[in-house]
Amino acid sequence: MSGWQIGGGLVVSEATRRQPSAYERLGGDDGVRALVEAFYDIIEQEDYAADLHLLHRRGFGIAHSRDEQFNYLSGFLGGPQRYVMKHGHARLKEIHEHVPIGPEMRDLWLRCMREAMDRVGLDSELVSLLSRHFKAAAETSRNMD
Repeated sequence: MSGWQIGGGLVVSEATRRQPSAYERLGGDDGVRALVEAFYDIIEQEDYAADLHLLHRRGFGIAHSRDEQFNYLSGFLGGPQRYVMKHGHARLKEIHEHVPIGPEMRDLWLRCMREAMDRVGLDSELVSLLSRHFKAAAETSRNMD
């Protein structure tokens, strides 16, 4: 039997050991912060992201969005629930109800996030995992056809 032993003889298989969260795999606070900073740098600097930049500027601004995205992603990825502690929930539909998000804006957000993941140098397995989660979250945030 493969596995390792705990204390008085309980054998735990490799499959039952706790896997690190996406938050941990990303590098905790530092990794999440780096991803968020890369994402918003793209929004502010890349011509193709101009519509997303304008959308954020119409809201509370990019600085606010950087902080709230960090807070949200920390919990979303399995780390501290900062956004929930601050706002009492993390419901994407409700968070974005005032923002017009159709398929084009959803896809632009995903494109910018994929570029951010590339810029911070995440391994392909983590990119694949995060991409699946981000795709579902982006679709949940969509409120227009």
